[in-house]
Amino acid sequence: MSRMTWAGMIACALLVLAPVRAAEVSWPLDRANNNLSDDASLQAGARTFVNYCLGCHGAALVRYSALRQIGLTDDQIRDNLMFTAEKIGEMMVTPMTARDGKEWFGAPPPDLSVVARSRGADWLYTYMRTFYRDPTTATGWNNAVFPNVAMPHVLWRLQGERTLVREPVMRDGKPVGDGHGGTLMTSRFEQIVPGTMTPLQYDQMIRDLVNFMVWMGEPTQLARRRLGVWVLFGLTVLIFMTYFLYRSYWKDVH
Repeated sequence: MSRMTWAGMIACALLVLAPVRAAEVSWPLDRANNNLSDDASLQAGARTFVNYCLGCHGAALVRYSALRQIGLTDDQIRDNLMFTAEKIGEMMVTPMTARDGKEWFGAPPPDLSVVARSRGADWLYTYMRTFYRDPTTATGWNNAVFPNVAMPHVLWRLQGERTLVREPVMRDGKPVGDGHGGTLMTSRFEQIVPGTMTPLQYDQMIRDLVNFMVWMGEPTQLARRRLGVWVLFGLTVLIFMTYFLYRSYWKDVH
């Protein structure tokens, strides 16, 4: 196949995917402000993940034993977090089969091992906070960041039920046009039923969950960064030593 043919296929694929990606990121993203040095946040996020996510989504690239890196002991991991395994060295897999996932949701729920690296922390943080009631969907839920997503809102008891209200932008008592013959619209959430958490508590829980998912995508990230600092320091010292050795070697050469 020629290079021109490959280039054409790639261009067509990008044109097809572009509207989908644009639809997913049209909602403004909030900052997750994750901190991988906060072990308490990572531990809280791990607790939320195994209680609410692991039933459908796996993290098949992460072992339970890796949770030692966020300050947990083997006993704490076994007693509080190991719901889908018997040995601490096993992977964090979901008990749901791909067949069941496809039958119940239309598609198997994706593995979340590296979802934070593919989607980004801000996307995940905003996504988990923008579910709303929508009677037109199969699950009764929809999402502002990912419209028509197959995933239901599993945390609705904590956040409560909300609806998305779309209103025209008004100026001087008249709707503002969007420049294309339509009306510029604004969206906001309206609480229908309160949850067991306050909005601040829920946002903090999601921030901890996203923090854990970012850590899960690369558990050695902090160690890599610390090692990188020492490597750069060593290289800097080596450069100075090489420079002074060079001057000492050539000082008597004319």
